[in-house]
Formats: sequence, C-alpha cells, structure tokens
Amino acid sequence: MSYYMAKTIKMNFEEAVLATTASLKEQGSGIITEIDMRATLKKKLDKDIPSYVILGACNPTYAYESIMNEPQVGVMLPCNVIVRQLANNEVEVAAVDPIASMIAIKNDKLHAFAHQVKSLLEKAVINL
Repeated sequence: MSYYMAKTIKMNFEEAVLATTASLKEQGSGIITEIDMRATLKKKLDKDIPSYVILGACNPTYAYESIMNEPQVGVMLPCNVIVRQLANNEVEVAAVDPIASMIAIKNDKLHAFAHQVKSLLEKAVINL
C-alpha cells in the first residue's frame, strides 16, 4: 500500500500551489498550514532545494468527527499535501493517503472517515 497519491502537472510552481489550494477547497478542505521547505532549509541549514511547499489540508467536518471519535488523532492531522518543483516546468502534487496513515489506529469509525477523506483528496489531485 502506498502512503500517498500523486500527479505530475506542467505548470509554473506558484500557479500549481494556487491550483492545488483551489482544488482542495472544491473538495471541502481548507489550508490551515503552509510550510515553505525551500525557504526553511535555506534559513536553517543554508541548503538549497527546488521549490517545495507542504500544505496542511483540513476538512473541518471530518476533523471534528475524527477528534470526537479518537481524541489523540490530532497527531495525524492535518492531511499533508506537497507541491514540489520537478524539471522541465513540471510540478508534482502528492497527498497523504489517510487510510495508510490511520491503519495503526484501532477505530472502525475513524477508518470509515479515512476512506471518505481519501476519496476527497484523490479528487482534488486528479482534478489538477
């Protein structure tokens, strides 16, 4: 089982971040965190990497239901989505597979939510 879903698109990096954010929003998720790994690693380690952003996507309804059914599930939230620069004006967008990340938790209700969230994340990635 893979731990993520991905798609490679031909697009400017900044446009890809905006398109990914919009696609996630269309599926009911907002971005609650955004980490610019390129800037962070340059600042902390003086290391250069291609553009790489981690978006913390959250569907409030599923987050609420998950926390109500498994209070410690917050250690697995939000659902991370990466946007990273590849060569030739291509960008990879990859989203965590919530089923793979929740498999260690023994809670059938949570697993049902994970299947629903996976479907939303898959649609967001595919629609790019």
